[in-house]
Amino acid sequence: MKIEDFFNKQNIIDLSFFNFSNAITACYYAKDNLEVLKVNDNFLSFFPILGNVNNVYFPDVLEQIGLPGKQIEEFVRDINDKGKVLIPEVRISINDEERVYSLLSTRTKNDSFTYLNGIQGQFVDRTVEFNLRKERQNLLEEKIRDREIIEEKSRQLENLAKRLAKYLSPQIYQSVFANEDGVEQKHARKNLTIFLSDIVKFTDLADTLEPERLAAVINSYLSEMSAIAIECGGTIDKFIGDAVLIFFGDPETEGEEEDALKCAEMAIRMMKRVGELNKHWKKLGVVNGMKVRMGISTGFCTVGNFGSDLRLDYTVLGSPVNLAARLQTIAEENTILIDGYTKDLINSHVNTKYLEDITPKGFARPIPLYRLNDFKSGDHRDRRKSLTHVGKRVEVNVLDSSNIHAAIEELKLIQEGFELDYAELNDKSKS
Repeated sequence: MKIEDFFNKQNIIDLSFFNFSNAITACYYAKDNLEVLKVNDNFLSFFPILGNVNNVYFPDVLEQIGLPGKQIEEFVRDINDKGKVLIPEVRISINDEERVYSLLSTRTKNDSFTYLNGIQGQFVDRTVEFNLRKERQNLLEEKIRDREIIEEKSRQLENLAKRLAKYLSPQIYQSVFANEDGVEQKHARKNLTIFLSDIVKFTDLADTLEPERLAAVINSYLSEMSAIAIECGGTIDKFIGDAVLIFFGDPETEGEEEDALKCAEMAIRMMKRVGELNKHWKKLGVVNGMKVRMGISTGFCTVGNFGSDLRLDYTVLGSPVNLAARLQTIAEENTILIDGYTKDLINSHVNTKYLEDITPKGFARPIPLYRLNDFKSGDHRDRRKSLTHVGKRVEVNVLDSSNIHAAIEELKLIQEGFELDYAELNDKSKS
């Protein structure tokens, strides 16, 4: 006689299942042949579509609650072959609501009580967990989309910045757009060195060259002059046809003497560069070569944003600007004229020649006039070059008729959109 014969079979089964009777999972106990002997209360609460499942073939129960046939086949095969089954994701629709369960089952063996040999298992409700995972995945996907949007708008901002760089000196661009509160009409009184140059007989040149060749010549000329200006630390105010207006001392300054020396170096380098490029320009139709004239003056000017709410221009105003224009006008071809104040600032480093005192139109007193020749030695220039910030070459395209105001407005709109997207992304990350 076996020990199991001394005990009530049903009582033993009930006791063995006791730990599962009040479990929060849906538990079942089946015979070795998968005939269901017992389920806990939560089993039926999990699956209200089921009636009495006792003495029912368990795979039929799985079919009733909506498991796909393939998963049922895998369950039967694995429980018979491996003695255990773990299906991590079972999706069941109950009352039009999809729920997610994990099904765990294993064969039991007890040598003392053979009627306990069977299959025990449970459904674990993981709906909340999977929903949270889904929400997390959706948030991650949204972040990726937001990041892509931000990257795209960053590219748009970069492209617009490149467009604006064609119209604004890098120093001016940084000064104007670094203001977080927007562009305001701010002005300052500063001691500046002003440079102005133009091409001799440009009108004749424009009348003789085809538009395409004229554009190529002017583009190369302005591009080369701009590159030198930026390398020397100058702020390019504007191009007026063939004329170039540049000033030193704003927004950055190293003192009036150093600013004047930088301007002198720039003018000398520009003049030499024009001579070097004449061979190239002659091939484009400039038969007699390019000739330029330059004027430099130093004095107190008003610098800042001038204009209206619709259009602002960062520029410089004052008598030194007018004087530089007068000097440039009266200069002989391939000559740099400077006023007395500028000469006094740079005299120990450059060779100059006094020409005469003149009283330009609009000035009450005579102005001593000097021709700037070259530096006395290269020592000072070499020392300054190590301290000078070298900027990037400016591209100038006279055929580009883009509206600078429209570009700025477009930049502002994209920037506002960028900030909104970035704020939303941060809010989502915090939540």
